[in-house]
Amino acid sequence: MAVYRLRVTTGPYLMAGTMDNISVTLVGTCGESPKERLDRIGRDFAPGSVQKYKVHCAAELGELLLLRLHKERYAFFRKDSWYCSRISVTAPDGAVSHFPCYQWIEGYCTVELRPGTARTISQDSLPLLVDHRKRELRARQECYRWKIYAPGFPRMVDVSSFEEMESNKKFALTKTTPCADQGDDGSGGRYLPGFPMKIDIPSLLHMEPNIRYSVTKTTSLLFNAIPASLGMKLRGLLDRRGSWKKLEDIRNIFWCHRTFTSEYVTEHWHEDHFFGYQYLNGVNPVMIHCLSSLPSKLPVTNDMVAPVLGQDTCLQMELERGNIFLADYWILAEAPVHCLNGHPQYVAAPLCLLWLNPQGALVPLAIQLSQTPGPESPIFLPTDSDWDWLLAKTWVRNSEFLVHENNTHFLCTHLLCEAFSMATLRQLPLCHPIYKLLLPHTRYTLQVNTIARATLLNPEGLVDQVTSIGRRGLIYLMSTGLAHFSYTNFCLPDSLRARGVLAIPNYHYRDDGMKIWAAIESFVSDIVGYYYPSEASVQQDSELQAWVGEIFAQAFLSRESSGFPSRLCTPAELVKFLTAIIFNCSAQHAAVNSGQHDFGAWMPNAPSSMRQPPPQTKGTTTLKSYLDTLPEVNITCNNLLLFWLVSQEPKDQRPLGTYPDEHFTEDAPRRSIAAFQSRLAQISRDIRERNRGLALPYAYLDPPLIENSVSI
Repeated sequence: MAVYRLRVTTGPYLMAGTMDNISVTLVGTCGESPKERLDRIGRDFAPGSVQKYKVHCAAELGELLLLRLHKERYAFFRKDSWYCSRISVTAPDGAVSHFPCYQWIEGYCTVELRPGTARTISQDSLPLLVDHRKRELRARQECYRWKIYAPGFPRMVDVSSFEEMESNKKFALTKTTPCADQGDDGSGGRYLPGFPMKIDIPSLLHMEPNIRYSVTKTTSLLFNAIPASLGMKLRGLLDRRGSWKKLEDIRNIFWCHRTFTSEYVTEHWHEDHFFGYQYLNGVNPVMIHCLSSLPSKLPVTNDMVAPVLGQDTCLQMELERGNIFLADYWILAEAPVHCLNGHPQYVAAPLCLLWLNPQGALVPLAIQLSQTPGPESPIFLPTDSDWDWLLAKTWVRNSEFLVHENNTHFLCTHLLCEAFSMATLRQLPLCHPIYKLLLPHTRYTLQVNTIARATLLNPEGLVDQVTSIGRRGLIYLMSTGLAHFSYTNFCLPDSLRARGVLAIPNYHYRDDGMKIWAAIESFVSDIVGYYYPSEASVQQDSELQAWVGEIFAQAFLSRESSGFPSRLCTPAELVKFLTAIIFNCSAQHAAVNSGQHDFGAWMPNAPSSMRQPPPQTKGTTTLKSYLDTLPEVNITCNNLLLFWLVSQEPKDQRPLGTYPDEHFTEDAPRRSIAAFQSRLAQISRDIRERNRGLALPYAYLDPPLIENSVSI
């Protein structure tokens, strides 16, 4: 008689335990064990428990290949969910096999787990294991199906497939998903009192359990939103239409939710130095590029800017020195406009010229509010009247809001990361090393994007309620943005080099981002080097090639001009692609998301709409006309509620490099993880030391404040 000793770990989360019967079958190279129920005196499988069991076999099973978990009805108890973290098995000869699970197991089913050693398909020669990989992916592809949301959009998850799976589900394979390392059993939606965004979505009730928000995260989300929304409701702000009477009144919206940065913005928003600073360290730090000559559509002359440049230089000299930069909002030129509160709104497509002055500050030199120069499109200058210049800068800030929210933020992090999650689910089995690597960096992404589509992007959703372009404009901006998005834009070092911004001082986003990129790249290089020792090992991994091919087809719509790979041929190419994916799912999202409340709570710094057309003449702007151009009171409040909500990362966080679920069980990748964490800790210390000397600290890329994935 051979005895195998099992240690079964149940997750420590709310409702993670089960009252159902749990049995196991061990499958080895020399046979399989009888199905044996795991039962001890007292409660089995309580939340957070680690329990020991024995499985008896007539003979030793050889190398263990699979562990089958059978979840079956117990007496009269109704079926429940069980979060199984992991199972370790000690063979009679003392060899220990680890079987990572880290998933919710619902209903009555059989789940097959493989040992934790990561293996590519070329390393599996046994028909049993090859068949297991194929069945696992077939089941995932049936569950997670692609959907076209709008023409020109990256493809996204079809949540209706979860409803079909729920009604047709008869058995389960390894159904762990990129969100499977979540905290608890998920929850349905809620209506937020007084809040314009309803989070009560029937389709979310059918979400696959391993991609739903945990109870902890959902509860935290609600507690962040309800006090702010109720406060505005009680003061009548959410229902008040019309212009703001005074600029100072805007400060009272979030009187109890002020931050150091939001107060700094309120004090300095009108200053040219701060206007330029935001192109480097605000929420959209990817906009400017260096000029060697002026474009013909922006006919700025030296005489126009000489008062700002001073006597010791000229515009041509500064162009030659690489000190002139441009923010071009061409993408807004054809954007459709929308009505808010029954009134038409307006959009500009400005060109903003900036100068890196001798003091190392980036300041605006000239602003043209259209792409077509002419008498009806004057070039606004710092020497114009204060109100004319402030209004021109505010139009640029409105354009910044539209491009940032729609493209930099939602398209380039949320939607692309959803496509990466989907391809990972559909093309890589749980035992694949790249699946294990990417798993933590796709946590909750499908859930948060489904919420966004059902509340923000849907007809009459929040985008239609607060922005000058509405949902039609959003679809236009994102489809146009994706058509022009390139692999160079996606990879931080390449993007910085292409934009010519490597030498600008005080560019903290660049400096911190490059350190994090290097840390991720080093970590990924270790993992790839361990599992892919040669070019042939990359080229012959059919699952890996299917994965990158699906990303190319579904995320980038097979557009060759994008430069994104449709096939990977070398370990170096794989390292770069994985580094970019992890960086954009974590650090880039933090950089463009976390500061939205800080930089947007003072509404004139980030207006979501403009109620008057761009000025066609100078000398006409007054305080009243300025206030009449800004969003109305209720529009402002609804937008700022969203800023507050998405800037407050709910509980149940996993900071960058935090991997509590041990999907990698070999020593080499575990050492690589430890080295990655150590490097991130040093980066954090360096950032905090630097921030002590800054008037406005930049902390959005401090590793402990970066979430592993797009989860809010």
